[in-house]
Amino acid sequence: MAQNSRQVQTQAQQQVQTLSPQQILVVKLLELPTIELEERIHAELLDNPALEEGKEPSDEPDVDAEAYNTNEDGEPDTTSAEELSLGDYLTEDDIPDYKLQENNRSREETPEEIPFSDNVSFYETLKEQLDMQELTSEEKQLGEYLIGSLDDDGLLRKGLDAIADELAIYQGIYTTQEQLEHILSIIQDFDPAGIGARSLQECLLLQIQRKEDSPLKQIEYDIISKCCDEFTKKNKEKILQKLGITEQQYNEAAAELTKLNPRPGSSLGEAIGKNLQHITPDFLVETEDDGTIQLSLNNRNVPELRLSREFTELLDEHTRNKANQSKESKDALMFLKQKVDAAQGFINAVKQRQQTLLSTMQAIIDLQRPFFLEGDESLLRPMILKDVAERAKLDISTVSRVSNSKYVQTNYGIYSLKFFFSDGYTTENGEELSIREIKRILQECIDKEDKEKPYTDDELADILKAKGYPIARRTVAKYRQQLNISVARLRR
Repeated sequence: MAQNSRQVQTQAQQQVQTLSPQQILVVKLLELPTIELEERIHAELLDNPALEEGKEPSDEPDVDAEAYNTNEDGEPDTTSAEELSLGDYLTEDDIPDYKLQENNRSREETPEEIPFSDNVSFYETLKEQLDMQELTSEEKQLGEYLIGSLDDDGLLRKGLDAIADELAIYQGIYTTQEQLEHILSIIQDFDPAGIGARSLQECLLLQIQRKEDSPLKQIEYDIISKCCDEFTKKNKEKILQKLGITEQQYNEAAAELTKLNPRPGSSLGEAIGKNLQHITPDFLVETEDDGTIQLSLNNRNVPELRLSREFTELLDEHTRNKANQSKESKDALMFLKQKVDAAQGFINAVKQRQQTLLSTMQAIIDLQRPFFLEGDESLLRPMILKDVAERAKLDISTVSRVSNSKYVQTNYGIYSLKFFFSDGYTTENGEELSIREIKRILQECIDKEDKEKPYTDDELADILKAKGYPIARRTVAKYRQQLNISVARLRR
């Protein structure tokens, strides 16, 4: 019996937000830390002859050399931008020491060398492993974006559907969850084991999979894949019954499982930190004795940019003689115009990046002013991306890009911008505390516990409740895991 087939053509209307090439350039520059921006600018200088180093004559203050000052009331300081200069800054190998001002005001004291307070991001290490893969340029872009989306502990907590939307809106890259899943599987093969996992369970399974095959490995895999909740709750009897294994087999497997790392990114960051890799801060914040806070960009080796006078004069000449031009002259005119437009667009993008970075960092200073005055981490208030975005009058995604892989040097050390963000918790008295403050109290409780009888999560919840923080046991367990603290039976 013959079968009939037919084709049906349908139309569907879909609204897609696309960015102009200039907007895409701004977004890409915004994501770059200072060192990578320097490399990007030098590459553009080599590629575009219409762009050259040097400052354009202008009556407006330049964003590069402008310092944002606020006094003890949080209001802008009246110090003129002309009194500040970064022209005589520092050598490449020096750590910035707040020699930011070249004015008539002398300093009686020279600040001591500021110690590092954070480890280097593992982004570059993972990117090096990505570069070793045989990938198309588009796949490499997807991989870099996924690596940049990892949390500090190396886990990916953002959904692939959300990442696909971000790529389409902000990068002009249209992909599918299946493609992202494929690239993520490649990243999950990188070192350290467990990187790129989307949950604790997946993180542990990725580490188990790399072990040599053995009966014990299979038991470990079964425990985590089939009884993960029971294992985290220490429900041994239910696991023995469910998997049909002996108590000795369970104990051997559990001993191996406790050696796995639930935060692979953190361990990588610590290893990099031990190698004393250099952190280059993107922002420089100095707090004066009178409560004035000065903010500047660390434009160490970022050159001033301007249009090539030779190119602009040639463009003007060809434009004036446009009426009687040969084909070669018209091609030359088109070439000159493209290069000049590209150069001007790049200059504008760099300036917009600088302005956006300053606005974002200033908003963070305003919201976390007590910390920048005292340097006491307990003074950090709850703050999320939305808070900064509203104060800086920017989009949340823009603030997210500025905060990623950026560092600020303060009087008290060098901090990742992510350090200043945390959710809030309201106590019974209506006092709003940051999750960081609660974690600090939890850490203190565990540090002071009797190591012969360490507190269980239930006991810790009771202690915190007595201190005015009525937090559920499961929340205590979550914060304890984020602090990389073992369960009570493993702290003996």
